[in-house]
Amino acid sequence: MINDVNKDAETRMAKSVEALGLELAKIRTGRAHPSLLDHIRVNYYGNEVPIKQVANVTAEDARTLAVAPWEKGMVTAVEKAIMQSDLGLNPNTAGAVIRVPMPALTEERRRDLIKVARSEAEQGRVAIRNIRREANNEFKEMVKEKMISEDDERRGQETIQKLTDKYVKEVDQLLEEKEKDLMAL
Repeated sequence: MINDVNKDAETRMAKSVEALGLELAKIRTGRAHPSLLDHIRVNYYGNEVPIKQVANVTAEDARTLAVAPWEKGMVTAVEKAIMQSDLGLNPNTAGAVIRVPMPALTEERRRDLIKVARSEAEQGRVAIRNIRREANNEFKEMVKEKMISEDDERRGQETIQKLTDKYVKEVDQLLEEKEKDLMAL
C-alpha cells in the first residue's frame, strides 16, 4: 500500500517536471514558433479558451507569427489577448490575419522572459508540493483506518519528502538551464 502511494506520487511528480520542461520550451529564445502563443487565452463569447481553439497560428518566417482567427468577429478579441499577454508582443492586423512580429531580444526582454520562466518553475514546485501533501494525507487516512502503523506512516512520509526534494531539484536545474540559454544569446 505504501509502495503504491509512493509510486503514484513519483509518477505524478515526474509528469510535473515533464510539463514544466514543455512550458519552458515555449519561452522563446529568438525564433518565432507557433507554440509561443499556446498559453494565451481568448475571451470567446464569455468563455476563456486557448488561442488554438479560435485561430490558426503559424510561423510566417523566423521573426513573424501569423494568427488567422476562424471567425472574422474574433480578430479584435485575439489581437487584444495577444497584446495583454506576458510576452510583450505588438500584433498588427491586416484584414482577417494578425501578424505578430517577434522583437529582437534586448537585455530587458531577456530579463522579462527569465521572470516568466521563474514563474513557471514556481508553479512546477507548487505542483510537486501538492502531490507530496496528497500522499501524506493518504498515509494519515491509512493510519486512521488502521491499515498501516504510525512508524510505516513516518517512513512513507520520509520517502515522499526525498522524492519531493529530488524533483524540486530537477525543476531548479531546468530553470537554471533556461536562464543560461536566455542570457547566452
